[in-house]
Amino acid sequence: MIFSIATRFNINKHNIKNGLLCFFILFTFSCKKSATSTVKPKDTTVTQPPTVQFPKPSYSPVGLDTTKFFNNIPVVHNLARTDLLEISGVAASRINPGVLYIHNDSGNPNQVYLTNGNGDNIGTLTLTPVGNRDWEDIAVGPGPVAGVNYVYVGDIGDNDSKYSSVFVYRFPEPDLTGKTLPYVADITSVDVIELKYPDGPRNAETLMVDPLTKDIYIASKENNLSQIFVAKYPQSTASTTTMTPVVQLYFNKATGGDISPDGTEILLRSNELIWYWKLPTGTSISQGLLTQPQVAPYANNEPQGEGVCFAADDSGYYTDTEIKGYPGKLATMSFYNRK
Repeated sequence: MIFSIATRFNINKHNIKNGLLCFFILFTFSCKKSATSTVKPKDTTVTQPPTVQFPKPSYSPVGLDTTKFFNNIPVVHNLARTDLLEISGVAASRINPGVLYIHNDSGNPNQVYLTNGNGDNIGTLTLTPVGNRDWEDIAVGPGPVAGVNYVYVGDIGDNDSKYSSVFVYRFPEPDLTGKTLPYVADITSVDVIELKYPDGPRNAETLMVDPLTKDIYIASKENNLSQIFVAKYPQSTASTTTMTPVVQLYFNKATGGDISPDGTEILLRSNELIWYWKLPTGTSISQGLLTQPQVAPYANNEPQGEGVCFAADDSGYYTDTEIKGYPGKLATMSFYNRK
């Protein structure tokens, strides 16, 4: 009897141990399974930029008429400065008669240079708060303070279409009255306007400012087309502004553009040709870009034509060129007189 009880006790003890072991194994497995099940899989969905619809003009870009408003042969002068090899944009001062603002593009100093139709060296402005990622165009127009004219620098180049946003730098024009030339100054106060496209990054080399509305226009540089966007005034300097599509033009590799000081004419250029719009009275820039342009004179005298701008006194328009990679070529300023 004693043996039987002891044996039974040992058997029960053994069963209890086995039971506890099984419980521990099941509990551990259950906990691991529960913990594993709370780990969410990574979201591998690729977010595609939204599709943007552009108004498209109805005319054919082939066989456009040539405007008769300007001389076919430009007046050409070499720049006095021989160190400016990658000139991109050009813009005419509104307060300093005859003065033109020019600049180099990526990899160069954050400087705007002052010249004129004769190519003289008039000065250098250094924009100390900002850099030159890829400055591609420049414009002059009104801004936040009534009666003040501003210089707008377009840091809009993006050859690899990789930047999530682009920048426009704005500062008041310097008054050169009574100043010793060449005028050299640091521009320490610069408005930074950050812009982005509604459908993802792209390359652009054209910046224009509407003198009537203060709206900023940017035209992309692409094969056989140019998509034009607008940032309506007032543009924020505290947050990023998403631009609005205006028009898709069948224009190959736009490198520069300008709106006339009175807001009634537009120029858009490439290294091959220049388009010109004369807007009917009361037509906005956005509406005008949908109308049929004419071809403006271009002498093809530039190795890599970049900028274009109207003269501030309505006497014609200027073009400039990059010369890096063209041995023996000189930087020039070409002027097409209005007839």
